[in-house]
Amino acid sequence: MSVRPARAEDVRPLAAALSRAFHDDPVTGWVYASERRRAHWSSRFFRWQLERLLPQDACWATEAGDGAALWALPDRWREEARESITLLRRTMPGVLPRLPRLVRGLGQVEARHPVERHLYLAVLGVDPVRQGQGLGSALIRPGLELADREGLPAYLETGRERNLAFYGRHGFSVVGELDLPKGPRVWFLWREPG
Repeated sequence: MSVRPARAEDVRPLAAALSRAFHDDPVTGWVYASERRRAHWSSRFFRWQLERLLPQDACWATEAGDGAALWALPDRWREEARESITLLRRTMPGVLPRLPRLVRGLGQVEARHPVERHLYLAVLGVDPVRQGQGLGSALIRPGLELADREGLPAYLETGRERNLAFYGRHGFSVVGELDLPKGPRVWFLWREPG
């Protein structure tokens, strides 16, 4: 399976693939409660993530465009004010009237983000029809190799308990967890450089 750096022309197809990958994710369901409109709003979110993270040159995609790993470089994981405004403009109708609860919960997640320099795996997703074929491992590998070359730890959050074993096989350990307000549990994972 071929993995390559993601490119600007990948934004729309990868956003669609990531939207499908995260459609039944507990955190995605908590953010975008309407199952009927979830694909629309989450696709807009993933498009925003891709546009924000691609310039950091730490995003990889499958050659077929059915999966991606989006990493943020050290000290560049937190979105800037203008990026947050863009996200709100694109997705606010999909999160009302739960916005106060979402802001509170996502703020709690952000407050637990490590201050130590690290690579941040913001998104790892594979289209459901291709899951279980090793694409997730192929996609995460370049970011982990980058972390190891640079001597940097890696960090991520997941809202799926079943993902813990997958990430554990790649050297991550659970370092904390949080129950979102009226929502699912989120696990925080850390990996020391190899």
